[in-house]
Amino acid sequence: MRQRPRRNRKSFAIREMVAETNLKIEDLIYPLFLFDGKNQKKAIDSMPNCFRWTLDLMLKEIENCGNLGIQNFVLFPAINDQLKDKKATYSYDPNNFYLKAIETIKKKFPEFTLMSDVAMDPYSSDGHDGLLINGEINNDESIPILCEMALAQARAGIDIIGPSDMMDGRVGAIRDTLDENNFTQTSIMSYTAKYASAFYGPFRDALDSEPKFGDKKTYQMDPRNKTESLVEAELDELEGADILMVKPALSYLDVINTIKENSNLPISAYNVSGEYSMVHAAASNGWLNYEDTFLEVLTSIKRAGADIILTYFAKDFAKLKN
Repeated sequence: MRQRPRRNRKSFAIREMVAETNLKIEDLIYPLFLFDGKNQKKAIDSMPNCFRWTLDLMLKEIENCGNLGIQNFVLFPAINDQLKDKKATYSYDPNNFYLKAIETIKKKFPEFTLMSDVAMDPYSSDGHDGLLINGEINNDESIPILCEMALAQARAGIDIIGPSDMMDGRVGAIRDTLDENNFTQTSIMSYTAKYASAFYGPFRDALDSEPKFGDKKTYQMDPRNKTESLVEAELDELEGADILMVKPALSYLDVINTIKENSNLPISAYNVSGEYSMVHAAASNGWLNYEDTFLEVLTSIKRAGADIILTYFAKDFAKLKN
């Protein structure tokens, strides 16, 4: 045999030299959950080793993560029910603790990248990403609210706006709003192909953002569809998105690859809460090795074409690399 592929696998050094996919800490964005208060850290039962933080303790956590090499964070707010209403008005209230937290974190850690979440569901009394009118999510009436939310976050100092709502046309409207208010350097990472997935359950536990009725299938994508993701990607690109996201990641590797092959923009993927929690559950039962499994998961997402990965495994990955 003249060709023996095993020759390129015969030692650790050679395997490292010829590896086609290399995952770096810099590729990762670490999600953090914020709630109002002081000196509190609350465990999320369905997401082992993940917590809700008050700002004072979150600052310490971000500093610890920075010492491990993590530079990028996405922030999600857990809002008290009494602050929620149908139009999510607290989302752009100047007294919103989330906006104040962004300002404080950027002032303390200007070198780190902060990404936001733009959707109505954390602030809505209905628990949906858009405005509910006569029993339906009204796309066009939702967009001005999302624009107000994004503008408030930009004013607070966010680096990347993350529209996760899946309303048609919201990327272009947000881009116009930001530009008209001189936030031309504020980026948009659009949730381009966000699927109506069963893997979001633990995240909704973390934020108490479960819809009060129905589901999100009229605005999130159908898991059976792949080609449709190209329609969403083309629209978001034309409307001014800087980065295109696929969510979830692990069950949608083909979608990540499809968008990567058809766009020149950077592609991100959200390795979501259910994907994270099921690895923990299997590992806790002794069925899988935790470190080997999450490394394989992250590598598969990167190999599929994701330039950036939002993942709850980021801190554990960073610890392995240090």
